[in-house]
Amino acid sequence: MPPPEAPVPPPEAPVSPGEPALGPEAIAAAYLAACRAELAAIKPGNVHVHAAGHRMTVADFEASAVLSAPHIAAAGARVGARAEGAVAATRVGIGQNTNLGIVLLCAPLAAAAERPGPLRPALAAVLAGLDTTDAAGIYAAIRLASPGGLGRAARHDVTAEGPPPPLLAAMAEAAERDRIARAYVTGFADLFETGLSALAAARARGLTEPWTTTAVHLAFLAGFPDSHIVRKFGAAAAEAVRAEAEAALGGLALGEGARAVLLAHDAALKAAGLNPGTSADLTVATLFLDAIGGLKAGAGPDPAQPANKS
Repeated sequence: MPPPEAPVPPPEAPVSPGEPALGPEAIAAAYLAACRAELAAIKPGNVHVHAAGHRMTVADFEASAVLSAPHIAAAGARVGARAEGAVAATRVGIGQNTNLGIVLLCAPLAAAAERPGPLRPALAAVLAGLDTTDAAGIYAAIRLASPGGLGRAARHDVTAEGPPPPLLAAMAEAAERDRIARAYVTGFADLFETGLSALAAARARGLTEPWTTTAVHLAFLAGFPDSHIVRKFGAAAAEAVRAEAEAALGGLALGEGARAVLLAHDAALKAAGLNPGTSADLTVATLFLDAIGGLKAGAGPDPAQPANKS
């Protein structure tokens, strides 16, 4: 399957007084709230408040969110500068890669949130405007984080010496095997079409946090082979994890009655060393997208306030 083509950016949308630009404080608060909400939910195979794993703890991720938030929300910063600053601060403070995927997804969303008008066209404009400075910053962030199983690419290798390859070309090259790269060349379609849809459906069923977050995570876990598992263990292993999640958890009624089943699946994945980290990254980004979209539309809760718990 050929990599997806870069989307044609839509024409500039008229500014809506109901969808204002957001300031850095609101963006940082929404980002921190998304990171913390993701940690509060049971997410099979990932780190959460109910179980650590993969030599990482909840405290590592909480600290990473605090360290990276000022860079993600830096007023007027380029996407590449946001990403590089966030990963560099995390690397100094934590000493390992806890948030590269989150940062790569949330940096363009934060830049889009600073623009007035509807969020999705603003994001398309941000992606269409990525330049060589953004490429240099993002590649530096990737090298700093040194994600497991990154490997080398025949073309547009982000770890190679010399001038940085065009960012969207490199993302398109990796899009078939990496959902985060794919986001850059599909206008973040996975977040809008899978993540937000799962979140809305969970709320319509009467679920509240943290179960709405679990619902989003399961939509990604059962919907796509996880890119982090693909990189470390191969496509067949990732597809097996996806199929097992779909079979075991796809029809699960979320709530306290589902806790034991979810935690058993979580323990089995961790015992096998299988970390669906991209599913977790996409979950954080979905929550962040939902929060900033609600704030821009004037319909969202204040992300600095505690969420309702079921």
